[in-house]
Order: sequence, then C-alpha cells, then structure tokens
Amino acid sequence: MRIGIDARFYGPVGKGLGRYTQKLIENLEKVDKVNEYFIFLRKENFADYQPKAKNFQKVLANYKWYTFEEQFKFPRLLNKYNLDLMHFPHFNVPIFYFRKFVVTIHDLILIHFPTVRSSTLSPFLYWIKFLGYKTVIKSAIRRSSRIIAVSNFTKNDILANYKSVPEEKIEVTYEASEDFCMLSPNKDKEILARYGIMKPYIMYVGNAYPHKNLERLVLVFKKLKKKKKDLKLVFVGNEDYFYRCLKEMVKKEKAGGIIFVGYVPDYELDTFYHNAEAFVWPSLYEGFGLPPLEAMAKGTPVISSDHPCMKEILESSAYYFDAENIDNTVSSIEKVLENKNLRRELTDKGYKQIEKYSWKRMARETLEIYEKLA
Repeated sequence: MRIGIDARFYGPVGKGLGRYTQKLIENLEKVDKVNEYFIFLRKENFADYQPKAKNFQKVLANYKWYTFEEQFKFPRLLNKYNLDLMHFPHFNVPIFYFRKFVVTIHDLILIHFPTVRSSTLSPFLYWIKFLGYKTVIKSAIRRSSRIIAVSNFTKNDILANYKSVPEEKIEVTYEASEDFCMLSPNKDKEILARYGIMKPYIMYVGNAYPHKNLERLVLVFKKLKKKKKDLKLVFVGNEDYFYRCLKEMVKKEKAGGIIFVGYVPDYELDTFYHNAEAFVWPSLYEGFGLPPLEAMAKGTPVISSDHPCMKEILESSAYYFDAENIDNTVSSIEKVLENKNLRRELTDKGYKQIEKYSWKRMARETLEIYEKLA
C-alpha cells in the first residue's frame, strides 16, 4: 500500500500537533516494514525529518496551513503520488482532495470557543475565517474513510456535534507521554539559575490560547502569594501573541513571582519538571492533554481542571479542581502544596498512569486502521 502522511506540522513548529505527527511517523518506521510511505513536509521542517526506514521517503510540500494553496495546490501534488491512502493528522483536509483518506481529530476547540480573542485578526476577518474552518472540518469528517479521535471524549464530542457520523467510523488511539533525556541532578541548579528560577515553584507548560485559562491562573496565583510569599509560578511556552497578552495582564494586575521562560528544549524541561512542587493544568477544554502526562513521567504531582477529558486520561492520578472557580482552584493547589503525603501519592499514581500510554502502541493501532481500509 502507498500511504501518504501530511507532516507539514511535524516537530516543534506544530506544537502538540507537531509532536503527535512526529511520534506517529517515528513509530510507524519501527512497526511497519511493508507499506510504502510518503511524508509531506514544509521547508521549515523538511530537514527535521530524516527517514530511518527504507520504505519511508520525504516530499517537499511547501504549502502553508489554512491557505488557498493548501486547498488547491496541495491536492495536485498528492495526486502525483497515486496514494492508496492519505492520513491528515489535523482537520485541514483539502476540500478538493478526492482520494481515500483518514483524518485525526484532536478536539473541536474551534467549534466550542469561536471567540475573536482566539485570533489576531479583526472581528470581521475572524468570522469569515471561522466559517471557513467550520466548512473544512465538516467536509473532513463527512468525506473521510475513517476518523481517528485521540480520546473517547473527543469521539463523543464529534458524535454530538455531527449527528450524521456513524459511531463505527470513529476509532480512538491514545497519545503518550514524552521520553526526555535525564540530566545529572548536579546540573539542575545551573539550569534553573540560567532561567532566573528559584525554588519553590509551580509550573505550567503549553500555549496560552484563551481556553487554556491562564489569565484565571494568574489571579489564582495572586491569592496564593498572600500566604506563600516565596512561591513562584513558571510559564513554559513559545513567546507569541497570546503569551504577550498574558504578560501585559500580569503587569496590569501587578502579580509578582511569575516567570515566563519561553521555549525550553526537552532535555532542560526535564529539570523544570522534577524540581517543581506541582504542575498545574487549568484548561477549560482538551482533546487529550499531553503536558500533564509528561509531568507525571518526571514524578511531578499534577493538579488539573476537572474537564471530562482530563478525568478520562489522568483518572485518579491527578488532584482536580473547578477551573472556573478561583477559590476552589486556590484551595486545591494549597492542599497539594501543604500535604507531602498527598504529593507522594500523586507522584506514585502518576508513574503508574503513564504506563497505560505508548506512542508505539498508538502507531500499531493506526497501522491497523490503515490496513482495514486497504
């Protein structure tokens, strides 16, 4: 079978989606030596992927996401490769691609959070673009041969919002936590000092999109600081429009003890995790949520919003709070910080929880879906 994978999000450039795409390809290389794969990448990540299996080859597809080029030129390139199956790891499937394809739907955030605050565009242009997104998502879901959802929550969300989709069309393949390089503990002080971090601190890793609820976390931290004056809050994430807005909000609120470190490479992020008092995940909506699992893999106690998806993925290994209730969030974080036995219990449960997830298993399950459609 000739299989194509849209890897234009591959690697750090694609954030969580990029990690999913990267891990899928890396592990398919390990589990499939039979089918022929064509990996389509953009210029900015073309050098990041180097095939390690003979049945994998990369192809330059320098078409930006969510553009007319993606919709019109990308299908022409794909058709040249006479693919038996194409896998789009995101909803942005070209409307004019008519061959058999699989699409991964990570979440329906754009449907549930259609706010102008989620965009740098003017309100008029945003709503035009939003309608375009809705059209593309609906087309991808309707025309796909199979839909891969990254959680049962996402599967049920799709079924609830697209009534014509038969349940048997959707298959769930869970993602997994990341394996970071372990650094010598002797380097911890040096790394934290370089970023201007002193213990104790709690941390968040990820983007600053509105649904991540970080503005409310800042207000929570202001209350925490009244009792725990030496506590710090560390934000790890690429500097962008949304993080700049959050920084402005921190200044306006005069919230001290908050540190923005920007992008941190994985081998240093390891140090951030295992020196933190706790990892806080205040998100209002998720399709899976990788960072809490990554924190657990490093022995960091996780305090999470009680969103249904997080309860599905983390089960009893996290301490939950009502993410829309500031006082409840404050008391939940305080309880974890003040109770060493609870932190130890969460750490132990976290180690057991991450064993349930594997990128290699995800790749095998994805391959089984491909083969069903052969």
